[in-house]
Amino acid sequence: MSTSNITSTHPVVFLLMGIPGLEHLHIWISIPFCSAYTLALLGNCTLLFIIQADAALHEPMYLFLAMLAAIDLVLSSTTLPKMLAIFWFRDQEINFYACLVQMFFLHSFSIMESAVLLAMAFDRYVAICKPLHYATILTGSLITKIGTAAVTRAVALMIPLPFLLRRFHYCRGPVIAHCYCEHMAVVRLACGDTRFNNIYGIAVAMFIVVLDLLFVILSYIFILQAVLQLASQEARYKAFGTCVSHIGAILAFYTPVVISSVMHRVARRAAPHVHILFANFYLLFPPMINPIIYGVKTKQIRERVLGLFLRKDV
Repeated sequence: MSTSNITSTHPVVFLLMGIPGLEHLHIWISIPFCSAYTLALLGNCTLLFIIQADAALHEPMYLFLAMLAAIDLVLSSTTLPKMLAIFWFRDQEINFYACLVQMFFLHSFSIMESAVLLAMAFDRYVAICKPLHYATILTGSLITKIGTAAVTRAVALMIPLPFLLRRFHYCRGPVIAHCYCEHMAVVRLACGDTRFNNIYGIAVAMFIVVLDLLFVILSYIFILQAVLQLASQEARYKAFGTCVSHIGAILAFYTPVVISSVMHRVARRAAPHVHILFANFYLLFPPMINPIIYGVKTKQIRERVLGLFLRKDV
């Protein structure tokens, strides 16, 4: 299909360039990318299987972990297969509407992940600060409402983007200097007044990162106060130890976001592939590392994973 076949408003297809400046290394870059994706698939599918199969794990903490695993699966699968097709087969074409769908899933599921991490912080707050009321506060009904609210917020914030982008005329060509259809990468190809898109994109990102991270930090301030009031050092260590996995997941998710944001503002003259590699790291790292963090640090998950493989060996 010719990429010059343009309709009255938008190209029939876009061309995803992969990592500009490193095209000659695409085949080598694909090795860690493919490995990370494989680990993400195996780890998150294993978590979902174990949590679903074991009724003892149908508790709020593990239900939130199952939500996180499902989101990570969708988030990585939205971008990695196409990315690997670019690296391996130079399959750079993506249909205009497929590009908008990819962009919608990418950004909306990132917002959902932030919401679930916030819900997990709330879970740890209740477990440590109000342990006697844990079962009555975090009921199945409330967990369902939290999950529904996370999905609703993400969809409501992201649903305008495809319609906003559809109305532009793309006179700057169909070439996207990226591995996937990220909102601002598409906006840069559009002609006309794109100020609203720019402001909306920044406002949503700031709203999600600042608001969610603020409440997460607030939860941990209360948790720290409650832990320090415990009588014995062993009790303090045990109580805060239940938060280690969640803190690891928080750092895995937000650290690349903050670094990428700082890089865009501080290192504007850096080569494009530097920014793109950081953006890819943000997509690859959390889905790969979250199952490892929870598998290693959570005793119940670790025991069931070992039991799963030991039964196979018998």
